[in-house]
Order: sequence, then structure tokens, then C-alpha cells
Amino acid sequence: MSTRPEILFPLFAELTGLAGVGPRIAGRFAQMGISRPRDLLFTLPHSGIDRNLRHSIRDITPPAVVTVEVEVGLHHPNAVKGRPYRVNVQDAKTTFQLVFFHARADYLRRLLPTGQRRVVSGKVEIFDGVAQMVHPDHVLPTAEAADIPAFEPVYPLTAGLTQKVMYRAADAALERTPKLAEWIEPTLLAAQSWPSWEAALEAAHRPASPLDISPRAKARERLAYDELLAHQLTLAMARSHLKRGKGRASVATGALQQKVLKSLPFSQTGAQERAVAQITADMGSDLRMNRLLQGDVGAGKTLVAMLAMLVTVESGGQAVMMAPTEILSRQHLATLAPMAEIAGIRIEILTGRDKGADREAKLAALANGDIDILLGTHAVFQKGVEFHDLRLAVIDEQHRFGVRQRMDLGAKGRAADVLVMTATPIPRSLALAQYGDMDVSVLDEKPPGRKPIRTVVIPSGRISEVVDHLDAAIAGGRQAYWVCPLVEESETVDWTAAEDRYRALRLALGEDAVGLVHGQMPPAEKDAAMARFQAGETRVLVATTVIEVGVDVPNATIMVIERAENFGLAQLHQLRGRVGRGDAQSSCLLIYTPPLGDAAERRLAILRETEDGFVLAEEDLRLRGAGDIIGVAQSGLPRFRIADLETQSDLMKMAQDDARMLLGTDPELAGPRGKAARVLLWLMEQDKAIRMISVG
Repeated sequence: MSTRPEILFPLFAELTGLAGVGPRIAGRFAQMGISRPRDLLFTLPHSGIDRNLRHSIRDITPPAVVTVEVEVGLHHPNAVKGRPYRVNVQDAKTTFQLVFFHARADYLRRLLPTGQRRVVSGKVEIFDGVAQMVHPDHVLPTAEAADIPAFEPVYPLTAGLTQKVMYRAADAALERTPKLAEWIEPTLLAAQSWPSWEAALEAAHRPASPLDISPRAKARERLAYDELLAHQLTLAMARSHLKRGKGRASVATGALQQKVLKSLPFSQTGAQERAVAQITADMGSDLRMNRLLQGDVGAGKTLVAMLAMLVTVESGGQAVMMAPTEILSRQHLATLAPMAEIAGIRIEILTGRDKGADREAKLAALANGDIDILLGTHAVFQKGVEFHDLRLAVIDEQHRFGVRQRMDLGAKGRAADVLVMTATPIPRSLALAQYGDMDVSVLDEKPPGRKPIRTVVIPSGRISEVVDHLDAAIAGGRQAYWVCPLVEESETVDWTAAEDRYRALRLALGEDAVGLVHGQMPPAEKDAAMARFQAGETRVLVATTVIEVGVDVPNATIMVIERAENFGLAQLHQLRGRVGRGDAQSSCLLIYTPPLGDAAERRLAILRETEDGFVLAEEDLRLRGAGDIIGVAQSGLPRFRIADLETQSDLMKMAQDDARMLLGTDPELAGPRGKAARVLLWLMEQDKAIRMISVG
């Protein structure tokens, strides 16, 4: 079924086919990302207004919305321009005024004839001791009072759209809703007491009380689940598609791994051993590996990656390790080269900086199979880079690459196993949303001998004390980072702040003691500044967040973060993880500018309480929301219209299990539930999944 099923045609038609939606209104809807009736169905009300009929405005405490039946009294037009037109009305207990600005008298006399009864609904306020309802939302003859919903849904809007237009359009879209076969597993549907798809839409758009608007309302939960199920089906298909693409068994002999492990001054953690065993088993099978290695700052991912790459070399193949920045690639080289030497294998780095004969020589050695492990930025996947026998691709800091590049890498057709590493602990619900197509190994233990980092929160008024503290630490042979504020999402402003701080610290600590790196510097300058710091020539490195990922200087024991309140929890945690890499006691100083908002205060407090990245990630999700954590734009994190990963994270796991079970029993989605699930995929526009079924 590679074309949209006919039963869904009404939901994918033009909006202008709906009553009351002309081209102008359709244009306004388009600004909200609503271009078809289907989009209207998935745009749910975010709140509601109680419009139950009351006896009198005396039954409420103004200001409040009220619906009452009134007898219309005298009209008081105002001849003075800009002054309001008033109409006296009387309900069962009291009189009040309806007030209109810029109104036409003839229209109001027809709408509200003196002596007649009307039902009015709107916000009542007291002005100069007089109760007033300014521009009522509804004015209807008593016979039509039932047209006012008892609980009126309130939709998100854009300029030029009113609630009335939105309500009518949603109503028209609901009328087009077809009856679809059930795609949710029957026992799950019964256990959760969820309504059918059509009934859920009806209930979500026509709430009877505030309870019906909560994410935990059964109708909303069901619609959120549909969205998550479609998403997880797509990921599960991508996963089985990658797995079906036959891999090549890379069987470890253990010889090179043992050489490296014996040379280490420490033993692996249990978590590292577990991860290596999972990876080695995956690589030894003839199905392709697609695994995520998730580890907190300093949990020892690089060693696990090296041991995985050695499996490839032991079985006669090559491995590549790709990092998002050149600094990080060079650092991997510094860490891995001694291990490669012990194992007796050749490791090289390829970046955009390699030119001419140098580059040609590396490419030739790679194509001949003389290079066992290649490190680099995404330059390693450019045209002209050919491997002799690539069997494993390790991608570091996955969230910088996004899901699409991962698929592209898989599509290179070399049947390479893929291991993705991230040092950003991700809450489980987000990990499932973003990496649901992957198997996951988690490193949740710190290597032995790592001391906890002392975290202190300091107001900006005490910056001079911090500088004195640095001075003493430098004199004692220590090194420090000073991270400058994230002023706004502007490289230029951040960069100016860094340069100002750099000048001030050079005055205080000595010209040669302080280095500077920021995003605007040419790569060669940036690397040179990093190299001087790594070699201990400069004692303090002033930086913007470019040092967030991966820089390793064991002698650096102090991390100062200026205006820490402007950073997210995950970012602060990553930055703090740059120190505490040697055996000396390390500290992290969070400088903030008072007064602190509640969320910022909570962020800094929890950072002081724990160093567990996974605990921090869950808290970050609560404080900031899913999109911000990974940075939706480059994250590959789907934009859900209804599902809310913060409040409905349990549904994500349920959807993943369900999707994998369905594909396990019906991989071609050919059975009755499978066919219903295909319709769901069309409905949720999961075209990638649909293509995978049709290619099959």
C-alpha cells in the first residue's frame, strides 16, 4: 500500500472544503501549521470556559465569565466619539450593563430589542461600582441558548482567527472523521480504559469539564498514544530494516583487547565490562549492530569504543570514529594512540585540515587497509574517502549529528556496524523518542579513584574572591577553566564577553597565565590555545561553551562558570565534568547574578546536590521540557502535536514495546491489526515507515 488509503482522503483534503473556511481564513490557519482537516483534529483545546447557565451575576465573584438570561432594558447610545454604547439589562436578581465600543446603533437595537429576553455570556467586571459585561461573547434568543456549550473549549490561535472560527472549523473536521479499524492491541485498550479513536477525538474537542483537558484524561491519553505508537513503529521498522540489511560477523579473538587491558593502570568498571560484552556479541552476529552507548561524563566511554574497534581489527577489518569537532577528534587521538601502539596497530586522523600530498597518502593507506582505525570529523564520510574493509563506525556525541545522518551512514552499503556514543545523559522517555531504533548500553558507574567534585554557588558580587582563589591555586601548580556567560544565542555577544573577561584576568593573574578560546576563532588558533593549556603553558583557559564536549586536562581542577543561571542543567553538568579527571580534589564554582528566578535557583541547587547525570537529566526535563533539552532543531526529536514527553513518558515505553511486538508477529503489517497500523502511519504522516514497508 504505497498510496494513501481512500478512507483518509477527507482528512487530507483542502481546508477550504470546510464550512466557514475561505481562502483568507485558510491562510491564517496555515500560519499555525494547519493546512488540512487532519491538522485541525490534532490541534486540541488548551483550556476551557464554564458557560453553564446561572440565575444571576450575583452567583459569581467578578471578574469572571458568566452566562445568564436577561430582560433587555433601555439603550444609551453615546454621541461623543470613542465613548461606549450601553444597554441596561436585568437578570433574576439584579441589573447590570452591556457595554459596546465602536458599535452601530441599528445593529445593537436588532440584536438586543428593549423588552425582549436574551441569553448573554461574557466576562463581568465592576467599573465605578457598576457591574458591566463588555462585548459579550454570546448574545442569543432564549430558544437558541442551547447553542452555547456548557463548557466551551479554548483553542490556540493566531492573529486574525477567533475562537468561534476555530470551534466551527474543528466541528466541521470532526464531522469528516471516518470510522477506522482499531490499531491498538485489544487487551491494552481494555486495560487502559481508552475510547475508540473517533470517540477520543470527539471527547478531546468537546470537553465537558476542566478534567477533560488534562493530559491524563483518557481521550487525550489515547490520542497521545496513537502518535507515540506511530513514531515507535517507524523507529522499530528502521531498526529491523538496518538489522535485515545483513551485517558481517566480526568475531573477536580477544588478543588485542587483552594487550590493551593489561597495560591499563586500572581495571574496567562492571558497567564497562557489560557494555563491551553486549557490543562484542552484536558484532559477532551476522546482523548489523545499531547500538547507543550512553554514559555520564567521565564514565569511560572512550575505552569501551577502543575495545569495540579492536574487535574489528582482530577480525581483519577497519574501524572509523567520528567526532563533531576537530578538537575532540585530536583529543581522541591523544587518548587512543598509546593504546594503539601497545596493540601494535596503526591509527590515523583525517580532518578538513589535511591537504595535498599528506591527505593523498592517508587516503591511499586507508584504501589499502594499512590504517586500522581512522579518527576524524564528518570529513571521514566525504566522497573520495574509501576504506579497504570498514566494519565499524563509532559516532561520538550523537545529538550533534541527528538521526538522518545515522541512516545515511547505514545507507553507505558497507554493512558496517554502528556504535553511537553520547555523554549527555538523556531521560528515558527522550532516549526512546530519539533512539528508539537502537539497542542501548548504559555506563552508570564512575571509574575507581574518581573524587566527587565540590560544587559551590557564589553571587557575582564576590567575583574578586574567586580571582584570589584562582591566583592561589595557580601558584600551587593547578589549572582552571573560566567559562563565560551565555549572554544570548549570539556568538558575537558571547565572544565579546569572553574577550572582556580574558583581558581582566590577564591583568589580575599575569599576561602569560591566561589563554582564550571561543567559537569565532580560526580552527588553527583555537587548537593552538587548547594545546598550550593542555601542555600547562597557560594556567587559566577563558572559554565560551566550545569546551563543553570532551576536552581532557587532568591537571585542571577548577571550573568557574560565570552567569551560571543562563545555562541548562545538562550543559552545566557537562562543563563541570571537564574537571575531576585527575586524582586531585576538584571544584566547580557557579557564579550567578542575583536575583535568581525559581527555576534557575532549583537548577543550581540540584547541581550542588548530585553528580548523577541521569538524575539531573530527569530534573532538566521537568524544568525545561523536551525540546529545549536536546535542542529540537538538530536533535531528530519528533515534534508531537498531542503527546507530551514530560507528563506522558510512561506511554513512550508502552508504545515501544507494543510496536516491537506487533512487528515481531507481523513484520509486513499484513494481518488485521497490521493493516490498521498502516492506516495509522498514513494518518500520522510517517512516510519513511511506509516506504520501508513498500520496499519490504
